[in-house]
Amino acid sequence: MQAFTRIDAKIAPLPLANIDTDQIIPKQFLKTVEREGLGRGLFYDFRFDENGKEKADFVLNRPEYKGAAVLVTGDNFGCGSSREHAPWALMDFGISCVISTSFADIFYNNCFQNGLLPVVLPAEEVQVLMDEARGGNHMVTVDLEKQVVVSPSGKTFPFQIDASRKEKMLKGLDAIGETLQAASAIDSYESKRAISQPWLERA
Repeated sequence: MQAFTRIDAKIAPLPLANIDTDQIIPKQFLKTVEREGLGRGLFYDFRFDENGKEKADFVLNRPEYKGAAVLVTGDNFGCGSSREHAPWALMDFGISCVISTSFADIFYNNCFQNGLLPVVLPAEEVQVLMDEARGGNHMVTVDLEKQVVVSPSGKTFPFQIDASRKEKMLKGLDAIGETLQAASAIDSYESKRAISQPWLERA
């Protein structure tokens, strides 16, 4: 998993509440367990019409938001079914951070397991980011180490995050990576067990 420390990137506003995981990545794109390529299905019904043509008015299709790595959106983002493909699709599209007033619990947990930073801010601060993202300057800073979001106009919004999750994001550790940190202790334990309980090693 790639570490997240700080990004300076474009922010795109998506002022919709209760965006569920089927809207983030529709069911027809769930036939794979590969993470690469899912970005093409991100917000598919928002981005494309019935003929597969891009909708020019959707925010992520507009030229000024191309390449946005931060998404600011409405309340209860990521609700619905517990599909891990949702954070995969966001990240494959290039989104590294989603800012909202709240997230669905399972989606929120899946974000940390995959290196996507979910930032919770008060409604008034989210609204400031929405308003500023619609202006001429679309650049924000998200600094995980300092736990702040800096708006296009320079306003600073601190955010809270669990200390252990922060540490794992900074180091780029998913559940497997965290376990591998104890690899030497695990190897030592298995060597000692092989001597003291050899019958457990028999096929």
